[in-house]
Amino acid sequence: MRQLKLLSDQELISLYLNDNHSNAFEVLLNRHRDKIYTSIYLFVKDTETAEDIFQEVFIKIIDTLRKGKYQNEDKFQQWAMRIAYNLCVDYFRKSKKMSFIAGTDTFDPFTVIQSGDEHMESRIIKSEMHTRLRTLIDQLPTEQREVIILRHYADMSFKDIAKLTRVSINTSLGRMRYALINLRKMMADTEMVA
Repeated sequence: MRQLKLLSDQELISLYLNDNHSNAFEVLLNRHRDKIYTSIYLFVKDTETAEDIFQEVFIKIIDTLRKGKYQNEDKFQQWAMRIAYNLCVDYFRKSKKMSFIAGTDTFDPFTVIQSGDEHMESRIIKSEMHTRLRTLIDQLPTEQREVIILRHYADMSFKDIAKLTRVSINTSLGRMRYALINLRKMMADTEMVA
């Protein structure tokens, strides 16, 4: 299992498909689980729904791989994120509502972001800032909130965000620019900026 972790995504996929090596797929899943799940959760803001959509994502991935339709060599994460995003969009179309970003008692998306050893005081301050920032992100228009999630939590490039959201790269960049302007203004208004 340890040697499998050193393989690229494409090598793991090939091993999984050619040798029916379930451990290879498990390594691939574990490698991308946190980013994909966190991004889904930030869109739907419900643990159960996020878990359901996350499972759907990997069912679609397995199905596509087994049918030999996977063509995105070296871009597995972006491909998986596109599937997750589309399933979130489908979820909102079905439910006719848009969710806001927020943590719950059972899940805090910022716990996925790992940090080194910090003093307890630093962690408390950081946690408080994350909570306040999530509240401000909740207040952004949908398109701006979406680009913040995809860029900073899903680690996607603006090119991939543009393709995923079916807008031009300039539109994606503009949405991020306005999101940051709005966040700075809201931070100043709430005295979050030191």
